[in-house]
Amino acid sequence: MRKIHLKKLGILSLAISLMAAGCTKKIDDAYLNPNAPTKVPPETLLPQIISSMAANYAGQGPLNDIRLIGRYTQTFAITGAFDNWERMGGPGNTGIGNTDLSGSLWRIHYYDMGQNVIKMMEWAAEDEQYAYLGIGNALFAWSWLQLTDYHGPVILKEAFNTSALTFNFDSEEEVYPYVRTLCHEAIRQLNRTDGKTDQAKLAVADNYFYKGDLNKWKKFAYAVLARSFHHLTNKSTYNADSVIAYANLSMANNDDNATVKFENSGIGSDANFFGPIRGNIGAYRQTAYITNLMDGRNAHFQDVKDPRSAYMLRKNLNGTYVGLNTTFGIAGISVVNDRPEGLWGQASASTVAPNDLNARYIFRNDAESPVITVSEVLFMKAEAAFRKNDRAMALAAYREAISLNIDMLTGKYSQNVVEAEKITPATKAAFLADAKVVPTVEGLTLTHIMLQKYIAMYGWGAIETWVDLRRYHYTDNDAITGQQVYRDFAIPAPERLHPDNNGMPVYRVRYRFNSEYVWNAEILRALGAFDIDWHTREVWYSKP
Repeated sequence: MRKIHLKKLGILSLAISLMAAGCTKKIDDAYLNPNAPTKVPPETLLPQIISSMAANYAGQGPLNDIRLIGRYTQTFAITGAFDNWERMGGPGNTGIGNTDLSGSLWRIHYYDMGQNVIKMMEWAAEDEQYAYLGIGNALFAWSWLQLTDYHGPVILKEAFNTSALTFNFDSEEEVYPYVRTLCHEAIRQLNRTDGKTDQAKLAVADNYFYKGDLNKWKKFAYAVLARSFHHLTNKSTYNADSVIAYANLSMANNDDNATVKFENSGIGSDANFFGPIRGNIGAYRQTAYITNLMDGRNAHFQDVKDPRSAYMLRKNLNGTYVGLNTTFGIAGISVVNDRPEGLWGQASASTVAPNDLNARYIFRNDAESPVITVSEVLFMKAEAAFRKNDRAMALAAYREAISLNIDMLTGKYSQNVVEAEKITPATKAAFLADAKVVPTVEGLTLTHIMLQKYIAMYGWGAIETWVDLRRYHYTDNDAITGQQVYRDFAIPAPERLHPDNNGMPVYRVRYRFNSEYVWNAEILRALGAFDIDWHTREVWYSKP
């Protein structure tokens, strides 16, 4: 990681307590830029920080990496065959070379968000604007958890030590409790009634996320806490009660959903990263896995036609739902009219769509980009309750998760859905009454929960879906049913898996090249991150 200049970290409450102390005199203190302010109001920093939770003006953020990780999860496929990522390869593997592809999470955490969040919190503390301390801690908690789940060990204790030129890595086992510390500190600061936070200015600064609603920010922090406990299902210390307790304190309805909004003024920098104006997913298509899952061709939901397909998926010229088989590209579907449209609704042979006329769901220029939703929280609660053998609670949470996901689609993402295919109250009721979708208490399985969660997080939630898939090692069987939890999910065949993988699936992403592999190479070499199969080493949270 390159040297980052940050000052006075010691005043930033419990959230910064694990970071090493900086030099007593910094270069930037001694040689201030006369053309730049040395302090700005904290509300001026928050909008750019929020944009990095999706993808900022420079294209840096989770959505940028989801384009790649979504191929691991079989969320997306591209039109070309033998794609490196669909083969579960990654940066640094054959055909990629020295690249920052998949390095957005690293960059936003340590630079786009990290430096700005720390400055925002420092200046807010000086001005007694404690709401920004709560928001900053919540943002860091979300980012630290995502980062360590994505890469494995990360730079924690020395992350912002301005006296260092190289940086040691810390284990996920150290990051997880730190995430929880940040969450609790966020909630403590957000609960404060003293201080001098200007609520009107905060609402403007937070216009594209929660509009200054501190109760919603607290629910966001509780959702991160629930994630941090729920990821550890393979550990003997897994605590389902903690997951349920924090889920209950978190999002209660779709109004609580954490989503990044966009001004969408007609220029790419303030539009949704997945929208046609930014041109980032022209060659992307839906996969066979998601289309089979929603169109009744998955073994677990055989013959169930999911009404959400009209909102989330694309038909082909024959008017049917078909997706690309991973690693085969669009030519893998021999009949041209069977090939799916692009994600913007462009003709199947095209990779360009000039406008939003046909785009739907999260693929519009103005579409809100979810970060965490109430449906995800309820699916966590459902799985936790199932694991503690409270099947009645599990079924209730599971059903409500599906119901609220449908409501999110009909309330936020109905634009350009064919009128005759829009979900009505009767359509929704019939779907939820289907015993294959919502079974009896005795009939509920982990497969129900995980596959419906996969659907509800389609597209925007691929990083968290990858956490889930790795928890189940992609193809683990359910001990109760004897069937694969992720029914019909298949790791690419050995001859189609990337040769660097040595027959193993991917479990982690290599670190960002232009910081770690250039500036911190010896530390990475000792860690083993130069090994050709580093990306296949299982991560801590997925192990017993």
